Parts: sequence; C-alpha cells; structure tokens
Amino acid sequence: MGKKIGKQSIKIESKPKIISAFSVVGPKEGEGPLSSFFDLILKDDLNGQKSYEKAESSILYNAITKCIENAKLKEREIDFLFAGDLLNQISSSNFAARDLDIPFFGLYGACSTMTESLSLAAMVMDGGYINYSIAATSSHFSSAERQFRFPLEYGNQRHPTAHWTVTGAGAMLLGKEGNFPYISYVTVGKVKDYGINDVNNMGAAMAPAAIDTIKQHFADTGRTPKDYDLIATGDLGRYGKKITLKLLKEYGYDIESKYIDCGEEIFDEKQSANAGGSGCGCSAVVDCGYIYKKMLKGDLKKVLILSTGALLSTTSSLQGETIPGIAHAVAIEYGV
Repeated sequence: MGKKIGKQSIKIESKPKIISAFSVVGPKEGEGPLSSFFDLILKDDLNGQKSYEKAESSILYNAITKCIENAKLKEREIDFLFAGDLLNQISSSNFAARDLDIPFFGLYGACSTMTESLSLAAMVMDGGYINYSIAATSSHFSSAERQFRFPLEYGNQRHPTAHWTVTGAGAMLLGKEGNFPYISYVTVGKVKDYGINDVNNMGAAMAPAAIDTIKQHFADTGRTPKDYDLIATGDLGRYGKKITLKLLKEYGYDIESKYIDCGEEIFDEKQSANAGGSGCGCSAVVDCGYIYKKMLKGDLKKVLILSTGALLSTTSSLQGETIPGIAHAVAIEYGV
C-alpha cells in the first residue's frame, strides 16, 4: 500500500524527529513580541558583510551550522540539505551551500519554502534513503525590498496592506532517534490564483492557497481542527488571516480559537510593519523558534504549520500577470 492518502497528503510512517532547530533574526524582529524564542538576534542587519544579499546568505549559513552543532553532529554526517530563498536563482541558499560539505537540493517556493523543504526532507527520510537531513530557508528585508519593490533610498510610503519582509533564517535538522517532535503528515499544496494583482496585498493573494491546503489536509487525513493545539499559517498577515478565517468558516471549519499567522505574530503593531511580516524567513523563524520551543516544553502537542508563498517575480509583475499562491502543510506531534 502506498503512503499517499487522499488527494494530496502523505502519511510519514517512520515519524522523522526534528532533533534540532535554530533561528536567526534581524534587529527589528528581535524587538518584537517573540524575541525570547529566537536563538540569535543580530545587532546589525548587514551581519558584517558588504551587501544585504551577502548578509542573507551568511545568516542562512549560521542557522544551518548552528543547527548541526546543537545536535552534536558534523557536516559530513548530514545526508542532504533542502533549502531555498527569494533572491534570483536562490542565490542566498546556493552561496551558503557552497561553504557547506553537504549534498544540496535548491528549492524555490517563495515564502512557502520552509514547509516545502521540510516536506521533502521528511519524505526522503521516510523512504529510507538517508539518516539525517536539514530543511532551511531565509529572507532579508533589504535584499527582497530592492529586488521586488523599490530601491531602499527611495523611501516610499508603504500601503496599509503591505507586508514587511522578515530578516531571518531558520533550519530544522531531521533524524531518526531521540525524544523530539516528529513529522506525521505532509499535505502538498496546489497553486491557486484568484486574480489578485496588487503586489501590496500579498495576504489576499496567498489566502486561497492556505484555505485550500487546510481543507484538503482535513479531508485527506480525516482530522478536524479539534485534533490540533495550534494551526499556524506563514505570512498572510492580519488581512490575509481574516480572509482565511472567514472562508474556512463558510466551508465548515472554525479554527479561530487555535489559529495564528506567523506574519501577524512576529511584529508588534507599534513597529510599523503594516499588515505584518512576510518572506521565507517569516514562518521559518517562528516555526524554528517559537513553535518548536513551545513543543519541547510540552505546551503544544499537535501542530499544523503552513508556509504560504506568492509565486510572482519581477518579470511576471512587469508583464501584468496576477499573483499565484501556494501553501504546503506539515503536521508535527510530540508526546502523543
């Protein structure tokens, strides 16, 4: 019998453990409400580098190497690295991998990359091919801002529904042994596009994909919102979160009492982050920091995490294309 269940989900029968996780954030993120959960808060968002792009690659490298170090392993013991980012040809991940002695799968799922990488790492391990794998991703406000929006020097006024790209990187190391949170299910998302073309309203563009993946996860697994202590989307922000809650209720799923969005949680309203956080690093640092540590403490036993991505590019925007969205879900359990 195959491991696929329903239309889009995989039951991860071997239950690979998340034996280590590490999160790095920038100064602004370190001033937010989740600061105590992050492993490393940078004092300088250049991180000693000559450009923001090099800085992003360096923080991803730091997250990966510290994740390995905390697990008391060596680079040569890690079988595969699954990682990606937002920059052209996933350059941050490529250059971080250049300095690592680990076979590398480069991924692009926009801001969905954390759960995309975690899904693939878990499935390859469940297939019995490897013993250790790392899932990782990063983003940086300044590198993403000048690639996708405006030059930093322009100082444009930000729209109320616009997001603030998180400066941060997260890594999770999967192994087979130990008493750690484990992955039980993966639900692979479909690309959804409802015609949103406003690059200042990513929450509305990504919400349909999040809604579709959550619905499909419940349909495939037979689970309901009651089976989870927490359901966390990636970076829909406060506006995308409202859309998600409203439409899921119409489909018969009321998740409001246990639902958070990483983009809404990572910044305080006083920090002028508009709709909230976004970027690959948004769900990565909240998942690797806040959620993972709450699970280790026993405060959370069953969690469904979804990283949500807007699959646009500078080229597609200039050509007048709409913004497709994607969301992948990973169920993580501990002590059950």
